[in-house]
Amino acid sequence: MNATGVKMKVRKEQADRKIKVVVPGKDEETGGATAAENNETADWKELLEAKEAEAKESHDRYLRAMAEMDNLRKRVSREKADTIKYGKEEIIKDILPFLDSMDRALEHADASDAKAFIDGIALMQDQLLCCLQKHGVERIESAGADFDPNIHEALMLLDSADHRDNQIVSEMEKGYLLNGRLIRPSRVCVCKREDKNNN
Repeated sequence: MNATGVKMKVRKEQADRKIKVVVPGKDEETGGATAAENNETADWKELLEAKEAEAKESHDRYLRAMAEMDNLRKRVSREKADTIKYGKEEIIKDILPFLDSMDRALEHADASDAKAFIDGIALMQDQLLCCLQKHGVERIESAGADFDPNIHEALMLLDSADHRDNQIVSEMEKGYLLNGRLIRPSRVCVCKREDKNNN
């Protein structure tokens, strides 16, 4: 290679070092990314940060809701136990005056005044029935009614000329309903008339 060729090669290398390749729309300081690409990347980063914050907030809300649900479950369980334990308190409070009346009647019981004692017992019975009615208890009145297997229990059958067939002759134990539901049937004696023609 001659001297001219060497000089040209050196000049070319120097020229290559001095030439900067400039591509339109590219920024040398950002590693060649365009301003639009930088803005889009920043937007994506902001969106990602917002979604992460939203996810964290949702997770916190979920944990709080689970804790509240657990507390509610415990409170309902505690209230249910208290209701079972103290649910009869109101009816007991209403029955206490009846017991007071019985105490007074027993204190003043005198064999010579049987009518007053019987009247006192009748008064206490009325007082107790009023108390039970207040709590939804109804007495089933069965005497003279027709036998109904839904509310009556027949303990005896009796042939009576004074009563029609299937009529209740007497009541051995009163029946009771609680808010319309049977809690004890009336135990009764029922008239069953025998057909005389068959004998």
